[in-house]
Amino acid sequence: MKLGVHISGAGRIYETLERAQELGCNTMQIFSRSPQRWRERSLSHEDIEEFKARKSETGINPVFIHIAYLINLASPDRRLYRASINAYVEDILEAQKLKAEYIVTHMGSHKNTSENAGLKRLTEALNIILEKTYKADVGILLENTAGSGSWLGYKFEHQQRVIAGLTNKKRIGLCLDTAHAYLAGYDIATAQGLEAMLEEIDKTAGLGLVKLIHLNDAKGKLGSRHDRHEHIGKGRIGLTGMKRIINHPKLRDAAFILETPKDSEKSDAMNLNTVRKLRKE
Repeated sequence: MKLGVHISGAGRIYETLERAQELGCNTMQIFSRSPQRWRERSLSHEDIEEFKARKSETGINPVFIHIAYLINLASPDRRLYRASINAYVEDILEAQKLKAEYIVTHMGSHKNTSENAGLKRLTEALNIILEKTYKADVGILLENTAGSGSWLGYKFEHQQRVIAGLTNKKRIGLCLDTAHAYLAGYDIATAQGLEAMLEEIDKTAGLGLVKLIHLNDAKGKLGSRHDRHEHIGKGRIGLTGMKRIINHPKLRDAAFILETPKDSEKSDAMNLNTVRKLRKE
């Protein structure tokens, strides 16, 4: 099983690999820069080389880099839209230097224009990004959302429509966030609800495109669209629901990354231990 967590990027970027290894992870997700600010400087050549060396030594693979929160590829604000595209290109090129396998991205907010308009802008932005980074191997994973506010991606028809509009689809995949799915209204706490969601994914974007599971329990109610994650087994999806997801034969080839609360220094280890127990049972 490929299992990891979102690792803190405090300090040097290559130190994230040590933190992941100490937790027994064989995959991980990071921010390559501050998620709340525009890029102030690029990573140094020395830090990039050290990251690649330690990635090889630890065997942590794949590495997922989550895109910064400021980026909005569906924005109607032309200035923000252009800045988001440019920042996204920079992040992919840097991910390529780090030999990271995937970029994970939310699909953006249409900012009270319309879903159709937002999806059109997102598709056009991704076509520009894919063209400008055509030499890169880094995959782009579209993550489903809880659907709060004007956020796109709360139903898999959105991913289908975006992918259908891309000129080059080879580097595109999906990230399935379990908490987001539940909060968007998919009752994956039940066997029937999980099967229904997987069938919907397969009939729209395609289940084979799911490369990453953000394995999170949900704190909010089913369909509340209020994006709050909970510790594994302690939320609305529950231990039985999480166990069913972890061991589902159609998901076993995907990597699993936890984005569960970090309310103590032992939180990540606790949640990883719970997942490992559920996998073995």
